[in-house]
Amino acid sequence: MIFSLNNMFMSQEPEPSRAPDQRFHWFHWFHWCTELFHSDAPNIFLCDFWQHNITERAPGLSCAEDELDREEQEDQELEEISRRLIIQEEQIFSHNSPSEVDEDQLLIDFEALKMKIWMAIHNTLTSSSSSGQLDVLRSAVASIQQQEAQDQRWTCRPDNRLPVWRPLNCVSTHNTLLQNMVASRLTKAAEDELSGTDSLSSPMKRQVCRMGKRVKDDLLTVARTVMDCYPPHMDILNVYAGFYHQRFSAQLTELAASALGIDDCSYLLFWVNDCYPHVCFHLRTVLKHEDLDGKIKTACLGSLLQHNHLERLEEQYLSHKEDQVKLWLRTALKKEEDSWLSGNTPELIDTYYFSPLAADVIQVINSFVIELHHVIRDQSKTQRITAHLESFLHSYETSIKEFVRRNQGNTDSVIKAHLVCEQQFRKYVTDPTGSLSEQQQRRCLDTLSALRDCGYRYFTCTIHGLLKVFYSHLWTYVWLDGELPVVDSMLTSLSRQLMDLTDLNAACRESLMTAVHQDMVLQYVKRMMKTKMKKREQQVGGAQRMKEDAQKINDFFKDGGCSASSWLGNVLCSVAEVLRLQDPGSVQLELVCLARTFPDLSDAHVSALLSLKTGLSAAEVHAIRRSVEENRLLDVSTDHSPPFFSKVKVNWINNKINQIRL
Repeated sequence: MIFSLNNMFMSQEPEPSRAPDQRFHWFHWFHWCTELFHSDAPNIFLCDFWQHNITERAPGLSCAEDELDREEQEDQELEEISRRLIIQEEQIFSHNSPSEVDEDQLLIDFEALKMKIWMAIHNTLTSSSSSGQLDVLRSAVASIQQQEAQDQRWTCRPDNRLPVWRPLNCVSTHNTLLQNMVASRLTKAAEDELSGTDSLSSPMKRQVCRMGKRVKDDLLTVARTVMDCYPPHMDILNVYAGFYHQRFSAQLTELAASALGIDDCSYLLFWVNDCYPHVCFHLRTVLKHEDLDGKIKTACLGSLLQHNHLERLEEQYLSHKEDQVKLWLRTALKKEEDSWLSGNTPELIDTYYFSPLAADVIQVINSFVIELHHVIRDQSKTQRITAHLESFLHSYETSIKEFVRRNQGNTDSVIKAHLVCEQQFRKYVTDPTGSLSEQQQRRCLDTLSALRDCGYRYFTCTIHGLLKVFYSHLWTYVWLDGELPVVDSMLTSLSRQLMDLTDLNAACRESLMTAVHQDMVLQYVKRMMKTKMKKREQQVGGAQRMKEDAQKINDFFKDGGCSASSWLGNVLCSVAEVLRLQDPGSVQLELVCLARTFPDLSDAHVSALLSLKTGLSAAEVHAIRRSVEENRLLDVSTDHSPPFFSKVKVNWINNKINQIRL
């Protein structure tokens, strides 16, 4: 194309005179050259052609070009040349009949200036950021602003006085050139096989990574050096960012339209939704780099992919991940079940039985969730993965219950290991930073509680059967007189039973002992409420014995490493105080205090306790019950003891109250 253009110019012979319309001849040729400069033609050769061919062949141009050459040799700035040409333009067109020769000369001078400006702009990202190159760029930008201002001045003048080259539209041409430069650089980056992306597993990944790296590097160059060459109002960093965004988006849209494998699909989503999301940029090495953060108007860029492309890719990705997690969880549980049924004993770690099932499942779920956080826009969709944890726990509970029913030789060690798993799952589910919804948390905790209770029942069934014999001796005359040390014998027997739990994880053992402690106190209170103590001496003596037993029970469990259930001793002591007091006012005050400490103390429980106080009249009982109801805590969300009385059934009292009301 260049040689053809050169020959065409060589065929033009200088003429001594021209027709009036020939003055447009050079304008059209220079306009064509400028268009060619903005195309994909080899610009450096075009520039050489401009300097060594066009000006040599153009009639009357040698003087102007020689002058510009001298200016370049003297290292004069483009800004100075631009200012001089504007002055010449004003002088020439101040006459009523400007000289056509002077006009043509000025046209050529302007086109030569524009060529130098565009070469300076074109070299912005391809040349080294030396101080000299930056000075040239800064001068070129200043020239663009001068010419843009001159365009504006000419808009206020008559059209018949307008030079043929006005308006120059330098800013528009500048932006078009930047857009073409960006497109060319991203295209070359995508095709560059020597860019250090060999570690990526597919051509598509390497292509996307190379383009992303080009976006980052070029925008950093603009932010660090180029931006200082432009005035703030041109907002050059965001101009570049917009062009890079448009081109990167077009390239990724083309890739998304093709049939992508799951690895390429997830990698593309990772770039679109995490490295380059439409609201903020999470990866610090790209647009969250410290030199870019807060300077780019990210909200104006939008998403790299349109909604329909994103929805299709995300659904493809999520469906695949769901199939993966379901298969993995099913396989893990089946492997664990096979180990139980084959009679294998779990391994001992730090003297207690342990199963890796919970740790492995949590790690896998976490890895899927973390990956989704970087790949999927809508983070609520991670619940499609955590929902499979919920299903897994249901299957896990069913398997444990079925295994307990089999009662194999390794049941004891297996249940001990899986009580540890239950605690690990519970900690994960209740983690406030986790990804489970509130509904999923609640359902998972219900399942885990059923799983835990199944394990506890396995160990406490024998204990409950043994202790039941001792409960029957409570609140008998021999117990009241101190002749039968019921609680001492009960704790001695319990100590022998708990020796079998030394290879249970300490936290699980404490939790199990807390359950045993609570059940023991429950049975104690239930037995008390069914007792009739008509004499005052029996009530006072029973209360004293009850406080002594409470201290013994608390000391036993505290020495066994179970300090979390010490509050149960307060229950027995408070109830004992109600039993000891005889003055109606004191009884009322104690019951109000008990109800405020334990909000689950119902009116039926109050009636059951008052039924032990045979010295109270019906009116006094009614007044005490009413006072307790009136002085309850209105806000039970404040700190108070865990539920206790709600587990003490007093149906016979409820029935009696209902009969009285009838």
